[in-house]
Amino acid sequence: MAKGSALRRPANDTSSDEFAALLDESLGGSTSFEGTVVKGTIVRIANDFVTIDVGLKSEGRVALREFSNNGGAPEVKEGDVVDIFVDRMENKEGEAVLSREKARREEAWTVLEKAFNDQERVMGTIFGRVKGGFTVDLGGAVAFLPGSQVDVRPVRDVGPLMGQAQQFAILKMDRRRGNIVVSRRAVMEETRAEDRTRLMGNLSEGQVLDGVVKNITDYGAFVDLGGVDGLLHVTDIAWKRINHPSEALTIGQSVKVRSSASTRRLSASRSA
Repeated sequence: MAKGSALRRPANDTSSDEFAALLDESLGGSTSFEGTVVKGTIVRIANDFVTIDVGLKSEGRVALREFSNNGGAPEVKEGDVVDIFVDRMENKEGEAVLSREKARREEAWTVLEKAFNDQERVMGTIFGRVKGGFTVDLGGAVAFLPGSQVDVRPVRDVGPLMGQAQQFAILKMDRRRGNIVVSRRAVMEETRAEDRTRLMGNLSEGQVLDGVVKNITDYGAFVDLGGVDGLLHVTDIAWKRINHPSEALTIGQSVKVRSSASTRRLSASRSA
């Protein structure tokens, strides 16, 4: 090549121009797919892999398991258009490196950040145990649930809570580090406070309620009034003087409690 000469693109090379235009349109002016979530079309499902066309010169493959939710069966078919994350535009084999899990995570983070800023509860599923707590799937993003944030009281067996969709409050999150900390306890405390306010607001003087003794202390007993705990003071447990609540009550015992609207305290008599 002569010194000072320049490479010339063939005059009829319109496909490159068209591809560049489509790429630019798809990415909103960005110069690279990498690190972004784009739309892709499933062209083939075989051997536990999904082949996806995202508009690059080569297709990419994603493990079929990445399209399952919470261990369920993948629900995708050829021709489906899905959101997919582009890790690399091309690997050494000439294939695009794609990830459905990362796409779900990016989608989830956007939704979760809004919920966190708006102080809204989010839905999640406890799916694993780690040191100090549990892992929670928040629709694609994985959060940490400290053991102290599972319930308002210590929980010996978390088994019944595993795999169940339930509400959580986001305590803190750091997208750059990929950290999310959630609390089930905060949701329960907020709900119980709302229920208690509603119950106490509707109480009338002398109203009788059914309850179950949940805990006994030196100064009284806590009674479950259908999701709301009421404190039954030791001086209101029995007609005669007692030194300790355990002299008249046992945990699990059914009692009838009588409200005092003026003092918002509870007095009680044993149930039959």
